[in-house]
Amino acid sequence: MSELWSHLIAWLSSHGVIPVLNFLHLNGLAGNPSEISEALLIAALQIGIIALIFRPLESLLPAEQWADRRLTRVDWQYTVLMLGGIFPLFAYLVLTPISNYFGGGADPAGASVDDSLLSITRWIPALNGHPLLLFVIYYLIYDLVYYWMHRLQHALPWWWALHSMHHSQRQMSCWTNDRGSLIDGFLQSMVLAVVGLLIGVAPAEFAWLMLLGELVQNFSHANVRIGFGSVLGRVFVAPKFHRLHHMLVDPTRPKLHNCNFGQVFSIWDVVFGTALYGEPPRPTGVGDPVVDSDNEFGLVGLHWNAFKRFWGAVRRPAGWKLGEVAFGPNYEPIPVDQLDLHALAHHQSIPAHTSETPAASNTPVSEGASSA
Repeated sequence: MSELWSHLIAWLSSHGVIPVLNFLHLNGLAGNPSEISEALLIAALQIGIIALIFRPLESLLPAEQWADRRLTRVDWQYTVLMLGGIFPLFAYLVLTPISNYFGGGADPAGASVDDSLLSITRWIPALNGHPLLLFVIYYLIYDLVYYWMHRLQHALPWWWALHSMHHSQRQMSCWTNDRGSLIDGFLQSMVLAVVGLLIGVAPAEFAWLMLLGELVQNFSHANVRIGFGSVLGRVFVAPKFHRLHHMLVDPTRPKLHNCNFGQVFSIWDVVFGTALYGEPPRPTGVGDPVVDSDNEFGLVGLHWNAFKRFWGAVRRPAGWKLGEVAFGPNYEPIPVDQLDLHALAHHQSIPAHTSETPAASNTPVSEGASSA
């Protein structure tokens, strides 16, 4: 298998990547063509696993029955676009030059060089002889950073304005993981890639880290009633676990959905007190009608809707104040303690294109509207 994989990389590099880079006059600027080829093959592998394994599981063991899958169409379109084009371009036209600038490139002989002061192998050279253990350490660090970044995405209003596009899907499926604003994706990738560069992760290793994380997330977003049991479920993220993170707001238990932020390891939620278990499957989506209106748009309109929320939040002081929000007139962030959560919970009976905004409440309510 290893030899076949190497042949596929070499064939795609010589017949696909190098001609394209030469045509665009980017040869020498975008990194090693073989690494680009490997990233594209990894993306194709991921799409194949989603389509041929996770998608059939949704038909066999659905957590929720849908009359049709219309709302999931934009998610698989976006998944193909992201994995087959946008992410490889970003990784090798943006991250590789940054890596080279900070000493993460290759020497003239082609050997890997890592001058980062925080590189794990710089401080523990013995790990060079244990690549599997090194990969596990890389992944634990990567996943912990993701956990805290994910919590910030829900707590910082202008970032939630972008990330809410991911949560607006009412029919969460195996394709939903890659549903997200391009700006949000850029920010996430920059954070994770910079951490990777600092701790000494090579571009090819970073691609495999991303594949592992993405596949687990593709599976955890799948519409399947699968859990990992009382022991493994406290270590790894299962679909039943992550589905609760996407649940609609419950006005009677307004803080319930602030849970299960982990990407691959649920242990971070256990350690930091955000794990939720034992709840039945719940409908997914968001209570805020401004965010929920994402479901009425296609690929371009979806991003434009998220950008309008972002622009409405990032230019206002309220957009920088930590806390849960919904979006009012002109996409102004409104703290949820000023909202009627019962109105938000039942807004989906109102047409999504309505101009109505969340109703104000005379009685303050605890957190609970934005990240449902």
